[in-house]
Amino acid sequence: MNWEQLLSLRRQGDTSKRLRIEQDDTRLGFEVDYDRIIFSSAFRSLQDKTQVIPLSKTDFVHTRLTHSLEVSVVGRSIGRLVGKKIIEKHPYLKEVHGFQANDFGAIVAAASLAHDIGNPPFGHSGEKAIGEYFSIGKGLQYKEKLSAKEWQDLIDFEGNANGFAVLTASRPGIEGGLRISYATLGAFMKYPKESLPKKPTKDIADKKYGFFQSDKKFFENVASELGMIPNKSGSDIGFERHPLAYLVEAADDICYTIIDFEDGINLGLVSEDFALEYLIKLVKDSIDTSKYKTLETKEDRISYLRALAIGSLINDAVKVFVENEEAILNGKFPFALTDKSKYKAQMDDIIKISVNNIYQSREVIEKEIVGYQIIQTLLDKFISAFNNKFNGNASNYDKLLLKMLPEKFLEEKEDLYQRLLHICHYVSLLTDGNALELYETINGRKTN
Repeated sequence: MNWEQLLSLRRQGDTSKRLRIEQDDTRLGFEVDYDRIIFSSAFRSLQDKTQVIPLSKTDFVHTRLTHSLEVSVVGRSIGRLVGKKIIEKHPYLKEVHGFQANDFGAIVAAASLAHDIGNPPFGHSGEKAIGEYFSIGKGLQYKEKLSAKEWQDLIDFEGNANGFAVLTASRPGIEGGLRISYATLGAFMKYPKESLPKKPTKDIADKKYGFFQSDKKFFENVASELGMIPNKSGSDIGFERHPLAYLVEAADDICYTIIDFEDGINLGLVSEDFALEYLIKLVKDSIDTSKYKTLETKEDRISYLRALAIGSLINDAVKVFVENEEAILNGKFPFALTDKSKYKAQMDDIIKISVNNIYQSREVIEKEIVGYQIIQTLLDKFISAFNNKFNGNASNYDKLLLKMLPEKFLEEKEDLYQRLLHICHYVSLLTDGNALELYETINGRKTN
């Protein structure tokens, strides 16, 4: 892979090449990507979607929106630092093509901003609830009517693939969705493969999948334009990662490791003394002990350590990327950057504590159980109504239910797979609160 291709400014529907040297730096294409994402309705819905504690109204706790904003800030920093090193190493990128170090930061920031845009309500249990509706629930009846890959898309419903659809799916009059630059789409695609074969290798890029069968053609078009390296044979589609996808992943890894931990401390799920023992290992080279001792509240002390820890992990991620740039460009780096971090052991320790004390806390488990019931009920009611309408035998109840769908979801779908995926898209884009309210309406608990 080469950087000139990987930094493509092309957008879906373009008929001519967009050259960086001709860009208006006051309205750079990569920065336009960020703006389009942040003004999208799918991004706004993240303000009422779970990050760790489902349906929580606690001030301490991050939503998907605040998490995404924080990941974009960390991603921008990592991207700029990497960009500076890449431009120094490959000066032709600036001298001939006009690329700047900040371009890397803008691409990674935009892709990081969008990294959770396809996640269903109620956290990762939302993905599982959709998948299990088909694999062991009422949706199992559709299995024999779909191809193996279409079925896998549904039983392993994946927020990353859903996010790619959100960013790129066309509607009548809206060609190419948000029309994001190919460089940003490439950085967004952490798992550039289809749902089958499932985990064919231990390569980090094969851990999950990144697009639905409905989006395969455009996904291949993006990967080809960017010069990404194919790594599957026969009829299977998959590619080595776009290099900047490693940076998006690192930004996410850093934020959820440190900031989820901070949430747990502020919620009292992790003791401050216990937290200090682990955070201090990340900041021992940068902490100003005299300043730390002047901080009087737990929140201020933890905030100070969190900022230093994130700074340490950013610098380390940049170092790992730059040292392995050649292997990454050649598709020969099958790891996450944090897998090769000098702080890996410390991060693993923090994640283990978060799993035990936060992710498996009673409050989280109780609300994930509620989320399962809500999501599977909504899927069942709307899929039945949507299919009945298509088959010409919709009841009056079905017709009333379909009137609850937003206008953009009323589009007819001729193919069963498309109809099923269409309702999955709809449910996945609901907020936690919207989903709960709709569930209560359907169950007759909401009359006003």
